[in-house]
Amino acid sequence: MKLVLPILCSLALLSSAAAQAPVAPAPQVLPAQKPATDGKVWGALIYATNNPDSVTGSAEVIPSDYKNLESRLAKVFPYQRFEVIGQHLQDVFREYESWVVPTKDLFLKVDSKGPAPGGGMNLHLQFWRDQQVLVKTDTVLKAESPLFIGGPKWREGQLLFVLILQKGR
Repeated sequence: MKLVLPILCSLALLSSAAAQAPVAPAPQVLPAQKPATDGKVWGALIYATNNPDSVTGSAEVIPSDYKNLESRLAKVFPYQRFEVIGQHLQDVFREYESWVVPTKDLFLKVDSKGPAPGGGMNLHLQFWRDQQVLVKTDTVLKAESPLFIGGPKWREGQLLFVLILQKGR
């Protein structure tokens, strides 16, 4: 009993001292800031073929902003049918890498190198399949000039990657 009393007295003194100690103010929570961006890009993986029976069955709709995309692709590639397999709209960050991921297997790493003289963006691009870089290039992307990357032969046609800078950026 003699040992318990000093412990209880010590606990009482500690709790009394803690109650009188100044309380530190709660840390101020700042709103999350979004990273600075240079614009937005739309990227799509497209299956090009001449055989109307060779469809994937998973076609996605091309955004209405790019309605002349199929005719432009037909001028560059020797195919008549173009089917969007996957698409992705992505911010292009100033200080961070951006990833355009229309499918789980093929994607594009985009690094902004700032605005281009005469409009558009200077970009460093890396075209990836799984964990392997297929193509590295630097380019200037302008809203009225989509970038077409011819990919591998696939089924009865070819895979194409399209990158378009959104207007007004």
